[in-house]
Amino acid sequence: MTGLLDYVEGSSFLHRLNPLTKMLFAFVLCASCFITGNLYMVLGILVLNLIMSAVGGIIKRSLRVLLSLIKLSIVLFVVQIFFVREGDIIFRFPMNIYITDKGLLFSLLFVSRLIAATMPLTLMLSVTKMGDISNALNRYLKIPYKYTFALTTAIRFIPLFSDEMAGIIEAQISRGVDIDTKNFFKKIKLLLPLCVPLLISSVRKIEGGAISAELRGFNFRTPSSGFKHYTFALRDCGVFLFCILVAGAAIVV
Repeated sequence: MTGLLDYVEGSSFLHRLNPLTKMLFAFVLCASCFITGNLYMVLGILVLNLIMSAVGGIIKRSLRVLLSLIKLSIVLFVVQIFFVREGDIIFRFPMNIYITDKGLLFSLLFVSRLIAATMPLTLMLSVTKMGDISNALNRYLKIPYKYTFALTTAIRFIPLFSDEMAGIIEAQISRGVDIDTKNFFKKIKLLLPLCVPLLISSVRKIEGGAISAELRGFNFRTPSSGFKHYTFALRDCGVFLFCILVAGAAIVV
């Protein structure tokens, strides 16, 4: 998770879009994955994500995310494929366990949706600053700043907590704790106590952030406090039209 949600500096077409346009684009792609029931449409959205990542100059990061999601999806695919009992049997195993054509199609669609719906969020966060997200939501959608600040802060804390947990695990390994044991239940038993120092550290970070925000006059902020103005250009209109086409295709297909 470390580095996958950080903003990447750049001047690409995606970087120059209005923050609201980028959020709409990501939302439409995510929603389209669940609206359509066509596997090829979902795979097309996934390919579109990779193309846009190349345009934004973050293709390497997107491929890392894709690889991580594929590893997770393999487990979900294996679990899901045995739960659908409808359709023609393709493979039969002992103990009345079998795989059907509908089960195979459903599992492929399930994991494809998971991957294709996650990629746009990573893409948006990689080409949009957190401050721009909160300011745009506050300025254009009139969402109170304290809510947008809470949203962006929660996203910021994800990689921080991941780094903190990795540091705690490394400290335990250096003390001789066998965290890498292959016994699943033993591993859970060893990891649960590590949540306590992570929780304590998280509370301290949140408290420090709250004090810092108070000292900067957080409660006195208004929609006009932001100095940045996000204009809508012709490229934003083009992306809006493209979003309509994608959403329409997802509904029709």
